[in-house]
Amino acid sequence: MRVVIVGAGEVGSNIASSLADSHDVVVVDVDADRVEELNYSLDVLAIHGDGASIETLEEAGVGDADLLIASTDHDETNLATCGTSKVLGDAFTIARVKQVGFLRTWERKSSAFGVDFMVCSNLLTAEDIVQIIGLPAAIDAEWFANGLVQMAEFELGADSPLVGQTVQDADRFDLLTFAAILREGDVELPRGDSTLTAGDRLVVIGPPERVHEFALTASPADASNDTDTVFVVGGGEIGYQTARLLQERGIKPRLIEEDPERAREVAESLSKTLVLQFDATDTEALERENFGSADTVVAALESDQENLLVSLLAKRVGVNQTIAVVETGEYRSVFEAVGVDVAVNPRVVTAEEITRITREQTTEKLTFIEDDRAEVIEVEIGEESALARKPIRESIPDLPNGVVVGAIARQRELISPRGDTVIDVGDHVVLFVDADVAEDVTAEI
Repeated sequence: MRVVIVGAGEVGSNIASSLADSHDVVVVDVDADRVEELNYSLDVLAIHGDGASIETLEEAGVGDADLLIASTDHDETNLATCGTSKVLGDAFTIARVKQVGFLRTWERKSSAFGVDFMVCSNLLTAEDIVQIIGLPAAIDAEWFANGLVQMAEFELGADSPLVGQTVQDADRFDLLTFAAILREGDVELPRGDSTLTAGDRLVVIGPPERVHEFALTASPADASNDTDTVFVVGGGEIGYQTARLLQERGIKPRLIEEDPERAREVAESLSKTLVLQFDATDTEALERENFGSADTVVAALESDQENLLVSLLAKRVGVNQTIAVVETGEYRSVFEAVGVDVAVNPRVVTAEEITRITREQTTEKLTFIEDDRAEVIEVEIGEESALARKPIRESIPDLPNGVVVGAIARQRELISPRGDTVIDVGDHVVLFVDADVAEDVTAEI
């Protein structure tokens, strides 16, 4: 498949990296230095130019492309790029946008703007945040099989009761699968005698209620059966969408916004959200609002520095769970190293979604683990699948090393994935896959 990617920032570069090994990839960017770097670091053709220009798109061969991905940081440029590409050929177009308004317009008429599929970074980020809220020690979470299955990644603290236990001892939750142990940069597939240590990151897959039970066991000090009090700091698009989604979950969040006009807009739009208008770094105001008693604080301000400050302040006053939006990808590990529980990067979330669309013939849903070291994917089993009509113990050895069957959904019911379990055609299977073999695995299933 010939793929043209316009925008070689964090989103475009991540997508190019994931597709370069198996597709003919062309990347376009206005930054000459970035173009030169990509030509040396990836097996792609990188072109310097304006991706919204018809001349540049002609040079990139959009007329013969199968797929065009517009992933710059500017919504209007991405929409113009998709529209221009339709003049040159019939490539399937994917546009990245930040503003939900563009998404709502496109949803009314899917051919709007010349866009075949639209990905909204701000909404995806808010959805990611809401999935993590309420899971102690979780640093990532995702839903699969229409909500029947949840994947979550947990970091074990030194005081976790699971430290020192073997996987066999810790694996006492019905229908829950220990998919991987992430340790010192390596991805390990768990064995029964694998011993868990402080700092390990565990990936588990199973029904949401079992994942929640595991969360409470992994971090009882932070455990709370209910998440009642959530503060969202920042009334921008991500903060607004987070509060809206929390309302839909039955949680009545409190949202802090310093700008009076924006605070009023949010208050008028979100009837079940208490909007507080003050500076989120005003410790006296925070104390008046019982900020320290919150179950979760989401920092969704405009700058990474402000989000870090608010998150550390929240931890200092006793908040159980802090989630921060981090626009600069390389800061994610820094945030988590200094005490922020979860750092969510909108660009990484967007790259995951766009990559999933490029594999949609075989993959219904995809999420990346630990900066692309592994993937969790959902597939519907077809007639030709290597997993079809065989016990798992017979089918898995036929696949490349690094695959774990995490869950099986059959007609809205979960089936426990054991060695003698036979996977049927039509089943939805959630797999943990080492990134090095992901393309080979998806080709066989």
